[in-house]
Amino acid sequence: MGRGEAPEDGRSVEASPAARGSGHLGSSELMEKVVSRPNLKAALKRVRQNKGGPGIDGMTVEELLPHLRESWPGIREALLAGTYQPSPVKRQPIPKSGGGVRELGIPTVLDRFIQQALLQVLQPGFDAGFSEHSYGFALDGAHTKR
Repeated sequence: MGRGEAPEDGRSVEASPAARGSGHLGSSELMEKVVSRPNLKAALKRVRQNKGGPGIDGMTVEELLPHLRESWPGIREALLAGTYQPSPVKRQPIPKSGGGVRELGIPTVLDRFIQQALLQVLQPGFDAGFSEHSYGFALDGAHTKR
């Protein structure tokens, strides 16, 4: 099997959900941090700041908080059990400056909220792993020291 290719026998190569056990110590502790009230409040604030259009369900950013007040216990349970399934992404064609179009994927507001909550818990661990000697590249191609 080449890199980036699906197995020929049709087996799934997706990671197993948390409910089946990841084999990594602390995964439940990470999810408890994800669903903690302070983390969720920060995620909601960030999603509101970013605004953005609705996904396939039509829910707007303004409708998210009332939805969470009603549905959060079940969503939280699914996240902790590893059974939460994000919604399909809405495809929006965007014209390119040189002609043609590209498709923009728009997740639902709820999924953006959950993604933000996850990012806030996971990103500090990844950023801490970068060496002070790591280099990044600016859009103009210039080197910038990280």
